[in-house]
Amino acid sequence: MQLDDTICAVATPIGEGGIGIVRVSGPEAFGMTSNILSLRRGKSLETIRSHQLYLADVKVSSQDSKQNLSITKVDEALVVLMRSPKSYTGEDVVEIHCHGGSLILTTVCEALIRYGARLAEPGEFTRRAFLHGRLDLTQAEAVLDTIRATTATSLQVAQEQLQGSLAEKIDRMRDELIHVLAHLEAGLDFVEEDITFLGQDELKRVLQSLEVEITNLLKTAEDGRIIREGVMTAIVGKPNVGKSSLLNTLLETNRAIVSAIPGTTRDVLEEVMSIHGILIRLQDTAGIREAGDTLEEEGIRRSTEALEQAELLLLVLDGSQALSEEDALLIKNSVQKKRVIVLNKSDLPGKVRECDIHVMLRESADDPQEARRTKVVSISAKTRSGFEQLCSNIKDVLITGQLESRDAVMITRLRHKQALLSALEAITNALVAIEQGFSADCVAVDVRASLNFLGEITGSVSTDDILDRVFAEFCIGK
Repeated sequence: MQLDDTICAVATPIGEGGIGIVRVSGPEAFGMTSNILSLRRGKSLETIRSHQLYLADVKVSSQDSKQNLSITKVDEALVVLMRSPKSYTGEDVVEIHCHGGSLILTTVCEALIRYGARLAEPGEFTRRAFLHGRLDLTQAEAVLDTIRATTATSLQVAQEQLQGSLAEKIDRMRDELIHVLAHLEAGLDFVEEDITFLGQDELKRVLQSLEVEITNLLKTAEDGRIIREGVMTAIVGKPNVGKSSLLNTLLETNRAIVSAIPGTTRDVLEEVMSIHGILIRLQDTAGIREAGDTLEEEGIRRSTEALEQAELLLLVLDGSQALSEEDALLIKNSVQKKRVIVLNKSDLPGKVRECDIHVMLRESADDPQEARRTKVVSISAKTRSGFEQLCSNIKDVLITGQLESRDAVMITRLRHKQALLSALEAITNALVAIEQGFSADCVAVDVRASLNFLGEITGSVSTDDILDRVFAEFCIGK
């Protein structure tokens, strides 16, 4: 990727809109853009004030078949110039705010390319911002997460990372490792001098403290992934227990056909909703039973597949009927899943109580923790009673950390987790080396390795491979 050329791209989504923005960044941004803009004030583009909007006409040149040159006005626009380094990319930037028709925006980009600009690669504006020190890698990823946020919680976490919360924590841990490494290496350089460096007890204390910090940060990985990506959730159970009614009530719409006839649902229905700020990808499945025909058999096969792939199960039982062998089998076969057992039809006389299910769970679970992880709630899909508790239980099953804590810092990507695991392993190795009386240079090797792994998270230590992976998800124009 060249940094000495000038790039341009449409920065707004494809399609019609009131406004569309063409962004230009690079050393020749002002000169190239001045070729197609005529400011209404009569000033040249290079002389206007930075970070202020000016009205301009967009004019492009063209040649006819006889090579006669003509200049045509294609739109009027607002233009803003942002001088380096106070711009998104850290370079000279011009944004042209045209009307949002695809033809206009394409015409502007083509005109800029004729004057020497290059069409930006996906994520290149943000990548330049990183390379010029405007953002670290966690903030660059947070830009994309902000764009893709689908719930208030995912937007909040993305904004916290964009403000540098994760980077600050990583940088502080790296500072402590740099301090340790400086003492270790200085001790090697001045081994014959009568100088006191970091003692072994203090060295162990610092490394053990970092070991705990990294371990705690790793514990947020699953919560962070769920908040960023959402959770595939399957509504499962026997026919006619109210699965489709539950889906409709959660969505507050008649999405699924509801009937007293068992086996009405023949396919997997998928919808998306937010529960307490968590994106839930709901799948309403066909009732699991012995199939009555080929079509129902296929529906049940898809239900079983959805059950296997789902991260969370809403296992629906008919609370007005005694538990059947099929119910017990569903409970037993889903023991490894995160789940909420939903006793539906609480508006009818009950034959199954929540305490009955808890007793069954305790008796059948190999691990008492498994029984405690499963939530049980009574609801009525008909009257909506119990739905607030159901939503709270779904959140409690999915999110294990203190999401509401103002001091919480969360990792949201597999890349973060892998780097932290490697950093933790290196610190553990350093502590083992100290305990076994290894030389300071052996300890320093592991400390430096941990320092580098932490640096990969923020981009303090980076390779083209890491950068390519980070920016591969971005769209052109961002």
